[in-house]
Amino acid sequence: MQLDFENTPPAAKDNDSKADAATETRRVTVDDKRIINCRADINQLVPIKYNWAWEKYLAGCSNHWMPNEISMQRDIEQWRAPNVLTDEERHMLKRNFGFFSTAESLAANNITLGTYRLITNPECRQYLMRQAFEEAVHVHAYQYIVESLGLDEGEIFNMYNEVPSVHAKDAFCLDYIDTLTDPNFKTGTDESDQQLLKSLIAFAMIMEGLFFYVGFVQILALGRQNKMPGTSEQVQYILRDETLHLNFGIDVINQIKLENPSLWTSEFQQEILQMMETAVQLEYCYAEDTMPNGILGLNTTMFKEFLRFIANRRLQQIGLKPIFDKATNPFPWMGEVIDLKKEKNFFETRVIEYKTGGKLSW
Repeated sequence: MQLDFENTPPAAKDNDSKADAATETRRVTVDDKRIINCRADINQLVPIKYNWAWEKYLAGCSNHWMPNEISMQRDIEQWRAPNVLTDEERHMLKRNFGFFSTAESLAANNITLGTYRLITNPECRQYLMRQAFEEAVHVHAYQYIVESLGLDEGEIFNMYNEVPSVHAKDAFCLDYIDTLTDPNFKTGTDESDQQLLKSLIAFAMIMEGLFFYVGFVQILALGRQNKMPGTSEQVQYILRDETLHLNFGIDVINQIKLENPSLWTSEFQQEILQMMETAVQLEYCYAEDTMPNGILGLNTTMFKEFLRFIANRRLQQIGLKPIFDKATNPFPWMGEVIDLKKEKNFFETRVIEYKTGGKLSW
């Protein structure tokens, strides 16, 4: 069977000309490969150019887990008990379930309906397929938690339409999804390539690298007090996955910058800084809504400092200067978790044995 290279998707070839037939049909070399706007055959995985993408794919496969393998029995008992969880803790948990249950779906849609089509490198696409599956697992996890606790599914899963602090974060991301999922959107010009890059930053650096972190801290802080241990354990697995998603996104962003230096203008950098400032404010409003009076030794002042610290970190990871002066991490125990810099599993939770080696190891 002869493959029809003339029907290569628009994102995989230049918009203004067809690739030379001899180039299209010869064997792919490493030098042919690019993250975006590549004209080489995207069906040829090897030779692999971006080893970091392939390694993250393998790491994702090794980290395989499923929500229903984690017992929710103690969580059910604690949720039903009248004196284990306070009303404020219950409010915080339900808000987080409401945000995460739909945010994970948004992330999956962004990959499958937009990013995958526009990334023209097969090893990166290989990881994106794994990431999309993991987003589905995360949606499953929150469904499993909500069902186990007997919560109102309609209330939780429609919270992004009914709760302003949740809606605002999702609405921020939807603008970037809509750009990538537009069937008429194509890369190949500086303007369109910058739109793609901005969307990648919005999802990797902001959605997964900032918007998830207030909820992660809150639920894991609860787990450190031996409350809702099954929920906390699932969030540990989710955070491990999300850290890999974040690091993959950072690598993709930096590689696009390297291959397309004309995109990284001073004006574009200012747009990214403004995006991050807006995102910090949205997440801070969410922190105030989920924890208005402070619980678990946490308060909104601490979260504001934490978000400034995280935002600075994210900007530095893509070569930008921090925008919040002298921001520090008020949750040193989270330093054990962020970006998997440490291997210590400080939560002392039950370790599940997986055939694929997916046990928690920080």
